[in-house]
Amino acid sequence: MAKRIFDIVVSAILLMFTAPWILLLAVWIRLDSPGDPVFRQRRVGWRGRPFAMLKFRTMRTDVNPYGMSPRSADDPRLTRLGRRLRETSLDEWPQLWNVLTGSMSLVGPRPLYERQAEKWTPHQRRRLEVKPGLTGYAQVMGRGALTHEEKIELDLVYVERHNLALDVKLLWMTLWGGSAGQRDVYEQRYSVDRRREMESNGAEDGRRQADEGTRVY
Repeated sequence: MAKRIFDIVVSAILLMFTAPWILLLAVWIRLDSPGDPVFRQRRVGWRGRPFAMLKFRTMRTDVNPYGMSPRSADDPRLTRLGRRLRETSLDEWPQLWNVLTGSMSLVGPRPLYERQAEKWTPHQRRRLEVKPGLTGYAQVMGRGALTHEEKIELDLVYVERHNLALDVKLLWMTLWGGSAGQRDVYEQRYSVDRRREMESNGAEDGRRQADEGTRVY
């Protein structure tokens, strides 16, 4: 209950103060490249329940967005503004609405795709015992420098230890890391299984998510 109250209060305050900037960014994204500035992705939430996660668009709309995530700022799929949004994590700002409405928390494991959750072991599925978050252990302990499996293990550490004091600490570490110019936002160390899975299933996932009316940028 304390965690939910904390999420509501903090996300409401942040939305109130950032609303003008969110609107400005939405307009800027639209001027920078054609397409909707905000999009929705179907992700797995608390107890395996799917939800629509909000993000600012960082990629062009005329490219296939269903392959591997960008591995550097030189990825030609990224827009000029999109590179900056990713590196500063401003593309995640719309998720404050997800937090306010209850589908996400300020701190928790980052929400992943349903096809990824289907491959988890019972131990790894404990990741779904808490709500997905804007930030978490994996984000402050390495982010893009970690493999998919390493992130899951850190998420499980959070599931075991989470409390309000830890949430405050991780939020502070996230803000400090951002202000210090942290730029390891691009995944550099895909595991072998993860790489093979994304390369072989990219087209299939694209068709599936298109059928669901989602976009991945």
